[in-house]
Amino acid sequence: MSTEPSTPSVLERILAYASLAIIATALLSFFATLIVGMNDRQAMAEGLWPFVYGFSLIGLPVGFVLLILLLVLSQRRRRAEFRRDNRS
Repeated sequence: MSTEPSTPSVLERILAYASLAIIATALLSFFATLIVGMNDRQAMAEGLWPFVYGFSLIGLPVGFVLLILLLVLSQRRRRAEFRRDNRS
């Protein structure tokens, strides 16, 4: 078994950063929606707030799907490395 650490591919890094950014932005927009909604419900119906609310609804599932995809890709890479190391 190899003792050197495996390096993630560029796609795995992009997926990791994208999922982190999308989930963090979705959580921030969710909390911003809660705070603004508690103070002024009329403000939630106009301007940019419907988009902010929509992003909080869509962002978390998209981030979760990206995390699952990242998990599948990293497991495939590790399995291939394990098989390659066992043949040698």
